[in-house]
Amino acid sequence: GGVDRHKQFWRYFAGNLASGGAAGATSLCFVYPLDFARTRLAADVGKGATEREFTGLGDCIVKIFKSDGLKGLYQGFSVSVQGIIIYRAAYFGVYDTAKGMLPDPKNVHIVVSWMIAQTVTAVAGLVSYPFDTVRRRMMMQSGRKGADIMYKGTIDCWKKIAKDEGSKAFFKGAWSNVLRGMGGAFVLVLYDEIKKYV
Repeated sequence: GGVDRHKQFWRYFAGNLASGGAAGATSLCFVYPLDFARTRLAADVGKGATEREFTGLGDCIVKIFKSDGLKGLYQGFSVSVQGIIIYRAAYFGVYDTAKGMLPDPKNVHIVVSWMIAQTVTAVAGLVSYPFDTVRRRMMMQSGRKGADIMYKGTIDCWKKIAKDEGSKAFFKGAWSNVLRGMGGAFVLVLYDEIKKYV
């Protein structure tokens, strides 16, 4: 059983991409409203206590739900699913494939594993970052009405950012995201090391 990673490389690679992407998209369905509320609360912090829109996580979720319904809590969800599929597919798919192509995949030195994981995490983070930028922009306009709404939808958001701000705007903050991902690379390697002994 299984796919021969050397004879059927593309099938092996596609299988790793698909399983990584599916895992990311499935988990996102459940945690998205919490991520949404966290993003909104982070933007609400700089104001004085009396000017704040929300008093906490629960208040944010309730107010957005009352204002826009369940749809409001999932504002930017479709672009998030696309981004997470790309990120997780690259993260797990490329990592597992790269390790599988080594001469002895089960006995890879931890430093080599970490270097592969570091590269994969950085590439996955950069490739998926434009989706994250659009996602955050869509989240920030939830609960707004009329003239306060900047984007008609996800595609409109992509177009306006590209036209008004240029392609660099999609990558604002990407470097800090890559640095943050270093922890993710360590977790990926640690998970592999633990699997050896379990």
